[in-house]
Amino acid sequence: MIPGDRSAGLLVRRAVPAEFAAVARLTVAAYEADGQLKGENGYGVTLADVATRAAEGEVLVAVDRTTGVVLGSVTFVLPGSPYAELSAPGEAEFRMLAVDPAAQGRGAGVALVRACLSRAAAQGCSAVVICVRSGLAEAAHRLYAGLGFARTPDRDWSPLPGVDLLALRYDLTGGPA
Repeated sequence: MIPGDRSAGLLVRRAVPAEFAAVARLTVAAYEADGQLKGENGYGVTLADVATRAAEGEVLVAVDRTTGVVLGSVTFVLPGSPYAELSAPGEAEFRMLAVDPAAQGRGAGVALVRACLSRAAAQGCSAVVICVRSGLAEAAHRLYAGLGFARTPDRDWSPLPGVDLLALRYDLTGGPA
């Protein structure tokens, strides 16, 4: 467990279509709260299109075990998916990790990342790779470092001018990241 892990009261599972609207709302709200949609050039529409993400990957949700409320979500993908940005053969990737701003600090982010790591390991992947936006979402940077993700600067990239994405990698083989 990483320090501050509070994920025990949560259930992580695949999202169902009846939850897609809630997932869309919380994802856009989380990205807006972090300042990641300023000058975003349409990315909010992509974040809100949960049905397409679910068809092309696996949308997972963290749900409060007591209330059933969706607190966060993430999209897990393998190489070749339209949503895969960095993953090479043998690697998995997750994107669009978001926790409802009102639910942050309850362990949903940790639980979702761990679920992605478990899925990748179960599918025989050697690593999980992700991108984080440079200069924003410091809490996300701390979360990933605390879970053992390592920077891989040779895979950094920029999808648009002014949007710099930093690559991170988690080695599932137990070797150096």
